[in-house]
Amino acid sequence: IDVGAIILSPGFDEFDPKAISEYGYGRFDNVVTSIEFERILSASGPYAGTVLRPGDGEIPRRIAWIQCVGSRDEVSGNGYCSSVCCTYAVKEAVIAKEHVGEFLEPTIFYMDMRTYGKDFDKYQRRAADEYGVRFVRSKVSSIEEDPESKNLILTYETEDGKVKHEEFNLIVLSVGFNPPEGSKELASKLGIELNNYGYCETDRMNPLQTTRDGIFVCGAFEGPKDIPETVMQASGAAAATEVLLSEVRNTLVKVKEYPPEIDVSGQEPRIGVFICQCGINIGGFVDVPSVVEYAKTLPNVVYAEDNLFTCSEDTQRKIKEAIKELNLNRVVVASCTPRTHEPLFQETLRDAGLNKHLFEMANIRDQCSWIHMHEPEEATIKAKDLVRMAIVKARLIEPLPILPLDITQKGLVIGGGLAGMIAAIGIANQGYEVYLIEREKELGGNLLNIFYTLEGNDIQAYLKRIIEQIEKNPLIHIYTNTNIEKVEGFVGNYKTEIRGQKTEARSQRTEDRSQKTEDRNQKSETKMLEHGIIIVAIGGKEFEPDEYLYGKHDSVITQLELEKRLAEVRIQKSEDRKQKSENKKQKTNSLLSDICNLSSVVMIQCVGSRDDENPYCSRVCCSQAIKNALKMKEINPDINIYILYRDVRTYGFREDYYRKAREIGITFIRYDEYEKPELIPQAENIKVSVKDPLLNYQLILDADLLVLSLGIVPQSDCGDIAEMLKIPLNDDKFFLEAHVKLRPVDFATEGIFLAGLAHSPKSIDETIAQANAAVSRACTIISKDKYLAEPTIAVVNEDLCSGCGTCESICSYEAIEIVGELVGWVEKRKAHVKEAVCKGCGACAATCPSGAIEQKGFKSEQLLEMINAALEP
Repeated sequence: IDVGAIILSPGFDEFDPKAISEYGYGRFDNVVTSIEFERILSASGPYAGTVLRPGDGEIPRRIAWIQCVGSRDEVSGNGYCSSVCCTYAVKEAVIAKEHVGEFLEPTIFYMDMRTYGKDFDKYQRRAADEYGVRFVRSKVSSIEEDPESKNLILTYETEDGKVKHEEFNLIVLSVGFNPPEGSKELASKLGIELNNYGYCETDRMNPLQTTRDGIFVCGAFEGPKDIPETVMQASGAAAATEVLLSEVRNTLVKVKEYPPEIDVSGQEPRIGVFICQCGINIGGFVDVPSVVEYAKTLPNVVYAEDNLFTCSEDTQRKIKEAIKELNLNRVVVASCTPRTHEPLFQETLRDAGLNKHLFEMANIRDQCSWIHMHEPEEATIKAKDLVRMAIVKARLIEPLPILPLDITQKGLVIGGGLAGMIAAIGIANQGYEVYLIEREKELGGNLLNIFYTLEGNDIQAYLKRIIEQIEKNPLIHIYTNTNIEKVEGFVGNYKTEIRGQKTEARSQRTEDRSQKTEDRNQKSETKMLEHGIIIVAIGGKEFEPDEYLYGKHDSVITQLELEKRLAEVRIQKSEDRKQKSENKKQKTNSLLSDICNLSSVVMIQCVGSRDDENPYCSRVCCSQAIKNALKMKEINPDINIYILYRDVRTYGFREDYYRKAREIGITFIRYDEYEKPELIPQAENIKVSVKDPLLNYQLILDADLLVLSLGIVPQSDCGDIAEMLKIPLNDDKFFLEAHVKLRPVDFATEGIFLAGLAHSPKSIDETIAQANAAVSRACTIISKDKYLAEPTIAVVNEDLCSGCGTCESICSYEAIEIVGELVGWVEKRKAHVKEAVCKGCGACAATCPSGAIEQKGFKSEQLLEMINAALEP
């Protein structure tokens, strides 16, 4: 096969716990792996979703999860952290609790809880507070089986040094990742290198590129990771290949052929209803068969059935067959959210010859079974209501044509930090113009304050190369010191008004950024930019602390400030280390002298993270602290460094550096969430008081330097950008993606994409991957001449419209505006629909006091009839 690029995504293998004999896997029937337990929880699994233990088929009352089985374990050869095990154990414990109920007592034994993903910390807290999941910080030493009951006895040591024995009905081993079988052979054939653990070797500054040009990698073969990061890397790898193959774009495209569309005009509605059990997501709480029988009694329903998974390929085939055999001309699916599954079912209808808009969907999972799981009878009644409303609406829907829209084949990137710069380069390298908007005077963002990575990459040299690429690329139009005033338009056709400065003359950057204004000729201007897509990459910022005397004492600094000092130090080697103290006096580099004279440094983690104000993990702080601690030890091996932490979250291959830090004498002291380190007041020097839970003793640490590991918070203007673009924020004020796992760089609003710290805290390599993913998603739009928009829109009956403006104020998409025209001496105001922007949601039609607005395909009296029918008991 002749190809222009190769993407490697062979995935991973799960660790085989038989190698850890003390856990009894393979010897004891009731010890299972986490993957096997996933199958037990599944409706298509061995027990149809009922939680039973394999040994005797009994429902277990006490289940224990043991973490780090085949991870963070040099004996097994897997010294790395598998990244996902903590979160999936919490997930399994929660789901098991939902399946079994209050009867179940779940316990998770762990070393560090590494729930570092977006909203994962909140999920762990919810598991403990709402579901009663017990978390025990301990490494289980052994498991024995009671020969009569087949229960398992765990032996572990508590933090206060006591050895405990505890009995459980079922044990789940949270197994880690292994590189995929055959990876060495694959690497040999392709001529690429693997790392020392057998995963694909990559550079942290280019995480998708293997050691051979034209061969890219994504997913767990690059390193253990969760689903969102895997999906981002997949899109990012696609973007990398798109750059290589841009010159031959569309040359081998085959257009999908659909059957002729069936003309249903004038036909009596014949509705097929398919109700999903979604395993036990719905079927465990809603009496689905009774909902099916109820649906059969409703007008125009000629067929109704329930399915285990309506989205499965088998059911899709059944829907097509039913359409042909029963002459169905409307289809209703009652299952999960239309956000993720409506396009799938619409495509099924089109494959069967029906217009895809002859489909209606009821969300009986999110809106019913999930929120009423403790009220099954009421949930069933509500499911019937939702299905009835969908069927009534299906009786009235009509086929609609697709609207082809012209596309402006240019991009706009908001933010000139790492994510924004990578996104701009990616779009330009595919052959499209792109506007790069940065509110500060220079590009770089947070990268300006980072100097090296944990792996040793020179960040400032990398930044210089990236900026040079941008400045030399004629397709990238740079606007620094620029603000966005207004954004109008819709997918493929945006207009953005900016105010600021455009770089007219490009010249080589000097090392002294303070002279930058002399190197560039910039002028202030207001300009309207036209483009087809938007990438939001406004970044995040460092938390501003008001504790630990920061800003009030010279010996209290942040990790970024420490990193800057360390980067400026030039280590001067001495032939005679015994003369080190004498040499110190002769140092001309005062920074080096300062660090060499330090005897004790204390670092406090989670300052501005994982608290009531910012209840999330900032993800990079642990690695940052270890990175700086290792650098200080390199400069001054005699220095005492204490890192005060809650959980050390060096996930993936970062675990190697955590282990190295311990080996060279860096001391890690854990503190409890509710007993944070404190400064001893009125002390002449910095003294830190912290309770060590292992020693059960209050420690007093003298600190020549106190370093605060600060969290990452959203930009202060994120709300303004969100309001301007009509895109959502989550509770923490980070931008909210369309779907956390399936669409991690998309917004629900078409044509707008997301990358970098604006999405959530993340490392440099993760930011680069996500920026490339946003490029790939954006180019699926601007690489085409036309965009096929949804045709359901609002229509104004001008004879009835009073111009009151209710519709204009209610529209979330700014698709309606009130316009006025002079009739004689009187201005007559009417509502006007911007068709390309309108999503056809119906909010304006439902709130119009004069009944002047209709959804296209509905008459207002029909809409009223539909609402009244749906409200009938």
